Amino acid sequence: LTGPSLSHPLPTMQTKLLINGEFVDAVSGKTFPTYNPATGEVIANVAEADKADVDKAVAAARAAFKGWRETEGSERGRLLLKLADLMEQHKEELAKLESLNNGKPYHTALSDDVTLSINNLRYFAGWADKLQGKQIPLNEGFLCYTRHEPVGVCGQIIPWNFPLLMLAWKISPALACGCTIVLKPAEQTPLTALRVAELVVEAGFPKGVVNVVPGYGPTAGAAISNHPDVDKVAFTGSTDVGKIVMKAAAETMKRVTLELGGKSPLIVCKDADLDKAVELSHYALFYNHGQCCCAGSRLYVDEAIYDEFVAKSAARATRRVVGDPFHKDTEQGPQVDKEQFDKILRYIEEGKKAGAKLLAGGARVGDKGFFVQPTVFADVEDHMSIAKEEIFGPVQSIIKFKTIDEVIERGNANPYGLAAGVITRDISTALKIAHSLRAGTVWVNCYDVLRPETPFGGFKQSGIGRELGEYALRNYTEIKTVTIML
Repeated sequence: LTGPSLSHPLPTMQTKLLINGEFVDAVSGKTFPTYNPATGEVIANVAEADKADVDKAVAAARAAFKGWRETEGSERGRLLLKLADLMEQHKEELAKLESLNNGKPYHTALSDDVTLSINNLRYFAGWADKLQGKQIPLNEGFLCYTRHEPVGVCGQIIPWNFPLLMLAWKISPALACGCTIVLKPAEQTPLTALRVAELVVEAGFPKGVVNVVPGYGPTAGAAISNHPDVDKVAFTGSTDVGKIVMKAAAETMKRVTLELGGKSPLIVCKDADLDKAVELSHYALFYNHGQCCCAGSRLYVDEAIYDEFVAKSAARATRRVVGDPFHKDTEQGPQVDKEQFDKILRYIEEGKKAGAKLLAGGARVGDKGFFVQPTVFADVEDHMSIAKEEIFGPVQSIIKFKTIDEVIERGNANPYGLAAGVITRDISTALKIAHSLRAGTVWVNCYDVLRPETPFGGFKQSGIGRELGEYALRNYTEIKTVTIML
C-alpha cells in the first residue's frame, strides 16, 4: 500500500551515547548504520559502544548509585512523572521515530507503544515511595524488621520488536526502586531510546543514573553481562541469547531476569463464536507483523469447526493491508531487517516441504524493503518446524485437535511457556485450560492484554522473573533483615 503518507521530516536525531549525563562519541570513534526497514536505506549512523564505553557507563552508574538510592522515593517518582510528561509532549515524534526505525504502522506506534510506555512510567512512579519491608515478631527482647533496598547498577538489554515499550518496562521499576541503569538498545532500533535519553536529561535525572549505550550484542551486550560491577542484568530477546547472558552473569553471580521466546498455544473450542474467534486469532498472530514473543503461533482448532475456521482465516489474511507504515490504512509494515525477513521466508519454505497446506501468502510483498505477505498454513502437525519453533513473523499455523485433554497435553509439549490463550463460551472449559497450561500468562477470549499492572513472564525456557506490576519490583530490590537486641 502506497499513497498519502503521514510522514514528514523528523527533527535532528540523537546518535551519540549517553554516559554520565553527556552525549558522547564512542571511545573508538566507530559508528554503525541503522536502517529504515520499509526501504532498506540508512537512516543515520549511530555511535557504536563497546567494552570501553560500557566501562565508562558502569563507572558513572556506580558513582551515581549512592545518591540515587538515598533520594526520597517521592522525588524519584516525581522525576519519572516528569519523564512521562515529556514523552507525552513528544508522543507524535516518538511514534514517528519508532515507525521509521522499526517498521510498525505509525498509528499503532502512537496508540499502543508510546501510550503504554507513558502509562508504565506513571504506574511505577506511584510505587517509588511505597517500597517497604515488614516487622517480624521475635522472642521478647528483640526488634526485627526487613528493608527492601535497591539491587544496585542494572544492565538492561532490550529487543527490537517493541523498542520504546521494552525500554519503559525496564527502566520504570529500576528507577522507582533506586537502581541506576546502563541500557543497551537493540542495534536494529536505537533511535527512540536515544530520544528518550535526551528527555531523561531534560527531566532532570542526576548524571549517571541513566546511561544509554547502543551497540552490538557480542561487544556491548557481552560487556554489560560480564561486567563485575554490574549487580543485575535484565534481558529481553531470544532464548538462545538469553542462555548466553545467563552464563556470563553467572561469573559474578549477578541477579538475572530474562523475558525470552515463545511458541504460544491458542486454543479455539467448538463452542466459540466463529467470526470473533477468527478475528481474535488473526490479531493474536499478526499483531506487530508477528514479531511478538507471546504471539498465538500454535493455533489449535477443534475438528468440528476446523474447515470453516481455516477458510475464514485464510480470507482474513488476504484482506490484511500491508504497506507504507505511515499510511493511515496500513495494518502491517515491513519486518525489522533482512535477517528476519530471510528467516521468515525460510520457515515458509520448510512448512511447504513438510506437507502443510499453504492457503494464503507465502512470499514477499514488492521488491523494496522487508515486507512479507500474511501467510496461513492449514493441516499443520506438531512435529513440523513451523509448529515447534519461533518464527517471529506473519505466519499462522492452524492445527486440528479432538479433545480438551488432548489439546492441553499437546499445548504443554513445547520447551516454551510464555503465554497461551483459549476461546470458548464455557467458563468451566476456560478455567480447566487456563489452569492446566504451563504458561506465565493465559488469555481467555482476549489476547495481548498487557497493562502496567499485569505481571508478565515465562515458564520453562521462556524466561526467569516477571515484568510489570508489583511483582516487577522484586527484580530490583534486595531484602535485608535487621535484628536489634532491646
